[in-house]
Amino acid sequence: MADVQRVGRRARRRVAYRLLPFVFLLYVINYIDRVNVSFANLRMSADLGFSDRVYGLGVGMFYVTYVLFEIPGAIIVERWSARKWIARIMISWGIVTILMGFVHTTAQFYAARFFLGVAESSFFPGMIVYLTHWFCARDRSRAIACLYVANPTATLIGAPLAGWLLRVHWQSLAGWRWLFILEGLPAVVVGIITFFYMTDRPEQARWLPHDEQDWLVNELHAELEAKKKLRNYTIMEAFCDRRILTLTAAFFLALTGALGTIYWIPTFVKRLSGASYQTVTSLLMVPALLGFAGLIINGWHSDKSGERHWHASIPLLGSGLMFALVTLTSQEAAFGVAFLLLGSGFLYAYYPAFWAIPTTMLGETAGAATFALMNSIGQLGGLAGNYTIGFLNDRTQSLVASFGLIALCYVVAGSLILSLRIRARCGFDPAP
Repeated sequence: MADVQRVGRRARRRVAYRLLPFVFLLYVINYIDRVNVSFANLRMSADLGFSDRVYGLGVGMFYVTYVLFEIPGAIIVERWSARKWIARIMISWGIVTILMGFVHTTAQFYAARFFLGVAESSFFPGMIVYLTHWFCARDRSRAIACLYVANPTATLIGAPLAGWLLRVHWQSLAGWRWLFILEGLPAVVVGIITFFYMTDRPEQARWLPHDEQDWLVNELHAELEAKKKLRNYTIMEAFCDRRILTLTAAFFLALTGALGTIYWIPTFVKRLSGASYQTVTSLLMVPALLGFAGLIINGWHSDKSGERHWHASIPLLGSGLMFALVTLTSQEAAFGVAFLLLGSGFLYAYYPAFWAIPTTMLGETAGAATFALMNSIGQLGGLAGNYTIGFLNDRTQSLVASFGLIALCYVVAGSLILSLRIRARCGFDPAP
């Protein structure tokens, strides 16, 4: 038994060191390319004559096509090859991102965002499925945290880079155009590396010693069999499970607020503070640092305690409170900006605990399809939130309504997740 435990510790450590840094790098590049339009918009809309509503709809167009290929893409990762599919995704989105640097009209902007959604679709659920192929349940929240910590890290890299690029004017091209061109290139390069570096499953890992490989394969198989004994879900049964539906609704609301914040926060900070572009991009490092710490600490503590629901709901409720306070202090620039940055930073901590909940319930194809379904519906919040914020800004000529919308989404999302915990404790449902 002691020998088996030692082999297990070695295997878990070797897999973490081999895969997590690379997975982290992939998501950093993904997130930089996905949200660079928010920094570009500090100049882009003014240069091209876009209104807030045009920008909001353009950002949302990404999610129209993004959701169409989520489920097929995640099933492809499960049944075919994560290595090949992720490489394809990265190369294609890098090319489209570069082309974003050459848009001039509203139609071109909408088309570029539309095809970027096609290119990136199924990247995130594919990565979640991929992690379930390598990490046991006890390590999964921390593994997902390492994936999600790429989000604030991307802001730490992307914000100062954007602040610098917005000031340049090379080859008669504005700085915001170079932002897209230069940030699209790494996706193409790393996409090619992905094809050769990633390993689909432990059975294929020649870099794992045989004893560690056997331990990991047996451990993951035992977990899968345990799930099947509890309940062997079909895809349709998983889609119709009340807990999955509740989590999906919560994720949609959370992303309605989160994706609205992500794509508008440079504009929010600029309008609240009246600061320079460089100051705005520097201030956005604050929520990134908070998010980095929150993801690591909350993911680690969730795994240590084995508790998921409170760890997922508290960051959402805290962020909702901060945005509610922004609505009350928006006339006081310092307080408004402070609460805005705090609320944006607190949010990140909910992700690892949230995604650890459905991974304990589902496995294989049903799990892959369900993660994709949840992410697909959740990502529609990117369309709903961004268009609604643009509409409210144009209609009210104020940011207060948008802040109130974001606060409401976070509070309801956190409450829905918490309701699953309360119902389980009261005996209405078996705890997932």
